[in-house]
Amino acid sequence: MLVLNAGSSSIKFGLFRRATAGAGSTRLCEGQIDHVGGAARLHAVDGAGARLLDVALPAGCSAAQALQRLLAWIAPAFADVELLAAAHRVVHGGMRLSAPTFIDATVLAELRCLVPLAPLHQPQAIAAIEALQRSHPALRQIACFDTAFHHAMPLVASSFALPRARTQAGLRRYGFHGLSYEYIASVLPDVAGRAVAGGRVVVAHLGAGASLCAMLAGRSIATTMGMTPLDGLPMGRRCGSIDAGVVLYLMQEKGMSAAAVSDLLYRDSGLLGVSGISDDMHTLLESAAPAAQEAVDLFVYRVGRELGSLAAALGGLDALVFTGGIGEHAAQIRSRVCTAAAWLGIALDATANAAGGPRLSLPGSPVSAWMIATDEDAMMMRHCERLLDADLPR
Repeated sequence: MLVLNAGSSSIKFGLFRRATAGAGSTRLCEGQIDHVGGAARLHAVDGAGARLLDVALPAGCSAAQALQRLLAWIAPAFADVELLAAAHRVVHGGMRLSAPTFIDATVLAELRCLVPLAPLHQPQAIAAIEALQRSHPALRQIACFDTAFHHAMPLVASSFALPRARTQAGLRRYGFHGLSYEYIASVLPDVAGRAVAGGRVVVAHLGAGASLCAMLAGRSIATTMGMTPLDGLPMGRRCGSIDAGVVLYLMQEKGMSAAAVSDLLYRDSGLLGVSGISDDMHTLLESAAPAAQEAVDLFVYRVGRELGSLAAALGGLDALVFTGGIGEHAAQIRSRVCTAAAWLGIALDATANAAGGPRLSLPGSPVSAWMIATDEDAMMMRHCERLLDADLPR
């Protein structure tokens, strides 16, 4: 089973051998194609992390061409493997697509309709799906939605204060990073214990895209992203929550077009916009520039504010879990967030935090803190298996 996560300039992938009687699924390899459309490069490691491949692809190759190179490498490298299905991470499923599903013409048409709600992500997923349809028309393809985990949020958490007809037409809070949150919910009992996992937990998926999710007994009850992945925390290049009046002002008073405002909010804001230096947290943490520090300060402040909001939605807090690129690798950010959240009952263990956990809090901390590496590929593989099993002839 091939799992694909197509981004604006990269394609992450994983190849899994399906579970058989007496044995679980095996990760055969994983990797990434970087700089698609430019100086593209394909690299892969095996299930143990040993390098299998690191090669340059033809300059300027498209996502479809890059996928063909990947499949052309997989075929001889894993000659004993029969490709059963490909699963795609699809950011937006809208109102109807609320669970992983086989992709057909109807599903694909619906995905295209949702492009305006996830313009940085949806087109890339569709391009990967269509490329595989052309090259491997008999291959079963499955869409796994980042919105699905949040689909059953309470109405009060998913609604905007808009006229009811607008809400019923789909203007609502969907939430994202659902595959990551679903994976964390699935492994949290083994890492932190069933008592913690069954309680009031906030998971912080912090990376180039960032959000928080409030979970009660492993289910999403509130999240920081809204109708689109633009909402919530400031991100690498996305602004996060903003007064809607700012958008009206830019268009009505400054004469900016909708496309120009979209570029501003999706591509030129966030850590990059505030710092004027970089959208990369590691770069900003190493910089002595005051603007870099301001960008980091704003990010930490907003995480703290949203954490307090979600704790209120939960009626208290039992645990905080960090994941995502920043959450997993930036100990300084974890430290600052936990220190600012001492009022909630988090007592940080500085030594454990520096070592990367998994437990980050002191044994007697009223609220525990954890770091758990996410694995969206593994989550997609599980969904792929379940769908294939359910589709077997009886």
